[in-house]
Amino acid sequence: MRYRSYTVKNFRTIPQVEKYLTEKQKFDIEVVGQVFPFKVNNYVIDQLINWEDPLNDPIFRLTFPQKDMLFPEHYELIARLLKNGEPQEKIREEANRIRMELNPHPAGQKYNVPEVDGIKLHGAQHKYKETILFFPKQGQTCHAYCSFCFRWPQFVGINELKFAMKEVDVLIEYIKRNPEITDILFTGGDPLIMKTSVLKSYIQPVLEANIPHLKTIRIGTKSLGFWPYRFTEDEDAQELLDLFRQIVDRGYHLAFMAHFNHYKELRTDVVREAVDKILETGAVIRTQSPVLRHINDSSEVWATMWKEQVSMGMIPYYMFMARDTGAQHYFGVPLVRAWNIFRDAYKKTSGLARTVKGPSMSATPGKVRILGVSEIFGEKVMVLDFLQGRNPDWVGKPFFAKYDENAMWLDELEPVEGEEFFYEKELREMLKLEEEKV
Repeated sequence: MRYRSYTVKNFRTIPQVEKYLTEKQKFDIEVVGQVFPFKVNNYVIDQLINWEDPLNDPIFRLTFPQKDMLFPEHYELIARLLKNGEPQEKIREEANRIRMELNPHPAGQKYNVPEVDGIKLHGAQHKYKETILFFPKQGQTCHAYCSFCFRWPQFVGINELKFAMKEVDVLIEYIKRNPEITDILFTGGDPLIMKTSVLKSYIQPVLEANIPHLKTIRIGTKSLGFWPYRFTEDEDAQELLDLFRQIVDRGYHLAFMAHFNHYKELRTDVVREAVDKILETGAVIRTQSPVLRHINDSSEVWATMWKEQVSMGMIPYYMFMARDTGAQHYFGVPLVRAWNIFRDAYKKTSGLARTVKGPSMSATPGKVRILGVSEIFGEKVMVLDFLQGRNPDWVGKPFFAKYDENAMWLDELEPVEGEEFFYEKELREMLKLEEEKV
């Protein structure tokens, strides 16, 4: 299949949009698309969306901007500018102002930039000791954009909000000097938007460096959900699969970190073919998604998704919370409700699907999981722990927050005892040191 993409500039040319959406609905997409990135392709349009009822279709909501993703005052401002025919420069200026109000760098990302000999690796993130994230310069886009994406600043043209890196030599030197690093994650955007020849230019130097403590290469990608032809029909599909085999043959664990947000993404013939081809290379596919209102906030959806992933040979890995950025007010699910969804779905699967962890918040101190709701001396509390932490010693230590059925993020919770959670004083000291570097 030939790849065709659509953005806010040309989405009205999509036949299904013209046929099934009202003029008001199309205008809503145009308004929200001025602030949040919007890109969709013909595979998603033709094979994943139910156009008989698009506004209630999870994949439509996953890819097409929705009016309520903007706060009312923001929507009205952009709508007025469009209706008045204001120049694009004026609209962009106001859109950028709105973006800066939406926490474009959540989880303290600005504190995670590593450096070598005073040279900052602006296209890398090193938050947890074992794993370094690398953002290839040419991989800072996607086959289509998830409307909830916490990395939306990568795609809106504000350079100071981007993480991107072209040179791999400095990265290799940094990994060599930090023997605690065992994993490198190629992420974006989506690194598999790149041609295989470009991806090779990043991965092969890492292989040739033969770093003894580097054991795992991860690739974070939505390509299976949004463009599985990347592994079956694209002109360099076989070259990409051969690269995967090369990584495995060199003794690395190749972890293909697949993003699936709904079981509908698992049910086309081409995605099943693509999964089989990837697994044949020796790669392991692990799956993850945030729990999202309007898209997958149902235990039936999650249980179905996990069971189908296992049947296809994939390993359920993470359920995340929607990050405190962008349109979290639209997509976010309260922590208690997310835990109930997780627990109910977990009960409906066999042990093979119970590899999944969550619900987890990728917050400034680390990946914080809600373990459940309990009682202490008759008081209802929320039980949490760290799956990852800026300080590894925080990992696995249960701690307690006052019960709050409306809280959607860590900073909305209050400790049961004392004025702060056990990690907060140390975290402040860490961030103060990092702030001085920034």
